Amino acid sequence: MADKEQMSELFSEKTEFKREISLFGGISILGGIMIGGGIFYLGSYVLMRTGFSLGLSLLCWVLGGIVSMLGGICFAELGAMIPKAGGVTVYLNTAFHPLLGFLSGFNSWLCSGPGSISAGALALTAMFGFKGTTGKIVATVIVVGFTAYNYYGVKLGSWFQNLTMIAKLIPIFIIMFAALFLGKADPVLSMTPMDGGASMSKILGMIAFATIATLWAYTGWTNLNAVTEELKNPRRNLPLAIILAIGGITVLYTLFNYAIFRVIPLPEIRTMVENKNLYLGTEVAKRLLGSAGGIIVTVGMMISMLGSINGMTLAFPRNYYAMAHEGHFFKSFTKLHPKYKVPYVPLLCQCFITLLLIWIRSLDQLTSLVVFTAMIYQVLVFVAVLKLRRTMPDAERPYKVWGGKFTVYLTIVVYTALLINTFVKDPVTCLMGFSVPFIGCLVYLYFDRKLKAEKKR
Repeated sequence: MADKEQMSELFSEKTEFKREISLFGGISILGGIMIGGGIFYLGSYVLMRTGFSLGLSLLCWVLGGIVSMLGGICFAELGAMIPKAGGVTVYLNTAFHPLLGFLSGFNSWLCSGPGSISAGALALTAMFGFKGTTGKIVATVIVVGFTAYNYYGVKLGSWFQNLTMIAKLIPIFIIMFAALFLGKADPVLSMTPMDGGASMSKILGMIAFATIATLWAYTGWTNLNAVTEELKNPRRNLPLAIILAIGGITVLYTLFNYAIFRVIPLPEIRTMVENKNLYLGTEVAKRLLGSAGGIIVTVGMMISMLGSINGMTLAFPRNYYAMAHEGHFFKSFTKLHPKYKVPYVPLLCQCFITLLLIWIRSLDQLTSLVVFTAMIYQVLVFVAVLKLRRTMPDAERPYKVWGGKFTVYLTIVVYTALLINTFVKDPVTCLMGFSVPFIGCLVYLYFDRKLKAEKKR
């Protein structure tokens, strides 16, 4: 195929997938993955890292949303320009070299994708008191169940996301509005640590460290790009879904944490956190609504986790499909089910690896290893926005990053700073994380030689 034909196919909206995900479905996929049980406890970590400054903590939640939005609009430009399944894998293939795209997909296939799903399943079982072997058995049933459910088409998976998205917001809104209107505390939104005496440089360091904690709550905004070929009118709906989802979730997180301050006075918050009682949102629900509040939180967390597990099960196999479609992975991964039009081989393989990870004790350590390398690929995608503007200036771009090159450069600087900060805080884990791309390089070379040998025949 000629280069011109390849480019035409790359930018075309023609697909063998079924386009059955609406704009709301796209928002639900992102919201379903991003809004998890962490909304009830992550605020404690942000407060600890800001010296229990209410004003600084809220600022960090806003900054976390801004940082996520910067990344999101870069992904939106590339997703609208290249409406193909696979997200990061496709963008890095196009802008740089198939090796980089493959490594991002390999990282997701081997660790981050199955690791995230298995962690979600285990967390859900732990919430109901299942531990040890019993917990692993229940988590196994959950993973197999969602795999089977998503096997029968993206329409079913998207429908479940829509349902859980609405269902999870109901208890969150009940707690938030009850706290905002019934709370009697008068929070002082000070921009200095509770104990005072911090220099400007120390405060800036606190803000950076606490903002990283908020990013855990925003994680997941990259996943809609993986299912671009199943999104209706992707050139319009992909950017719109990303912007609306991240923007709405930023407002939700900021208001929810402010609502906590309206119910629990700062000295009590500090005592709770220092005693390892981190679930401030749960405490708010119990104080305002009694035992019913505890039930509402439990239901909300359960629905949030179910939606997150389903969203990840749906989205991740599309990355592996794109990785194989490029030619450097198993050919069976490029097949779509003849009736349901889903990449069923990657879906089943993902299930197998996820179940394997569930039965490995060092699961938390394993999933943390991939965080650093995942951020590297995100930075490379931001650089790809600039490179493709230079190398493909005439390509149709239905959406372009607000603020032009300045915004893209700012995004690169911000995420690079976060990478450096992560490495400084935990260099051993970051260095260990490089073992994944190293293995990926070996796998790529194997398939590359095999591909070249086939072309010579």
